[in-house]
Amino acid sequence: MDRVLSYLEANHDQALEGLKDFLRIPSVSTHPHHKTDVLHCAEYLANELRRIGMKRVDVVPTAGHPIVYAEWLEAPGQPTVLMYGHYDVQPAEPFDLWESDPFDPTIRDGNLFARGSTDDKGQVWLHVKALEAHLEQHGRLPVNVKMLIEGEEEVASAHLDEYIEKHKEDLTADVVMISDTTMYDYERPAIGYGLRGLVYMEIQIEGPNKDLHSGGYGGSVANPLNILSDIIAEMIDSDGRITIPGFYDDIVPLTDTERAAFTALAFSEDEYAERLGVAELKGEKGYSTLERIWARPTLDVNGLLGGFTGEGSKTVIASKGMAKVSMRLVPNQDPEVIAQAFEVYVEKLAPSSVKINILRHGTGKPILTPRDHPAVKAADQAITQGFGISPVYIREGGSIPVVATFQERLGLPTVLMGFGLPDCDAHAPNEKFNLKNFYRGIISAAWFYQEYSKDSEA
Repeated sequence: MDRVLSYLEANHDQALEGLKDFLRIPSVSTHPHHKTDVLHCAEYLANELRRIGMKRVDVVPTAGHPIVYAEWLEAPGQPTVLMYGHYDVQPAEPFDLWESDPFDPTIRDGNLFARGSTDDKGQVWLHVKALEAHLEQHGRLPVNVKMLIEGEEEVASAHLDEYIEKHKEDLTADVVMISDTTMYDYERPAIGYGLRGLVYMEIQIEGPNKDLHSGGYGGSVANPLNILSDIIAEMIDSDGRITIPGFYDDIVPLTDTERAAFTALAFSEDEYAERLGVAELKGEKGYSTLERIWARPTLDVNGLLGGFTGEGSKTVIASKGMAKVSMRLVPNQDPEVIAQAFEVYVEKLAPSSVKINILRHGTGKPILTPRDHPAVKAADQAITQGFGISPVYIREGGSIPVVATFQERLGLPTVLMGFGLPDCDAHAPNEKFNLKNFYRGIISAAWFYQEYSKDSEA
């Protein structure tokens, strides 16, 4: 590894400049007018992978944006890593809230500011640089590597499942490596071993056939917005528990070891509340904030619509209303079971004076990766080498639906080895990647591919 590490040290500037070029391409997958930019970005990444020595590199068309696939499979007897990431980015609007052009990477205070710097171009790029170092110095990789870098992660990976189903043989591997998550804090790197799942629903409610004068009709008909409010209020009790029947039946409880590990992180609830600008924190009774974020299910209203919302007043009983509701799930909750239970419960709560229609907008399964998996152990050793400190083990409160897809369709566990930070502002104005952690991330990635091999030398 000495030669690999020396190469990385000597090529700091080259790694940074290549990332800047990658970030300059506005690969915003949700905007049709950026379609050619997204294709350009895929081709830029593919050309870089060819340059560093990957043996097969394809830009694979889909009905949406292309997928970049690459492989190097010349390490017989060694395990195979499927490295997943995405090159598409969120829209940068509102532009006026950025301190610098979101597609003109700028360094300030040791951070690289640009859309996609952390999510996920910077974290994809550090793996490219790690692989380059091995190939440049030894002409080979310690393990077999396949790379699946998509261009639609920010638009719900619309065509990824279809691609995976059609290319199962190409994607056979021993483990998936993803760097699209965060460290615990600035100095404590982390390995993620769990993700919450997701069920996203919409409640549509309809009362009278038109909006009504609240003076002329108030008291004679059911108000859809009042009833919608009642339904929502019924879903969580005073202890913060979700009241949908059967909601908690299949949950895998936190172990005493996990709860002790979370406690040992010395999370400050006061600092967390202050950072969020709230007077106090709130959630399910009997659990700490970290436990509630990482390992307990939730139900949240994400949007409400109905009636008059303009300036001033308008005395009206709205004929229709809508609420969008997301539920974060934990192992072993089944999104299909939870979605059905939600539908049945809402219909039960709704009186006959209104009509209810319920839509499903998406689901994702929760996952847990065994902490004793060889790849997790390799990631632990790699991060320790890269940062000079052992990583902490955390769960992630969010969802990465493709992780469940890899688990279900390919039978693969996933290691989440992320190098972003809690305040990196992914999806927000002034997204940034801390450069110190970018470079330490490259070193950690280089060590991972070595540590996961069955050899002790490279």
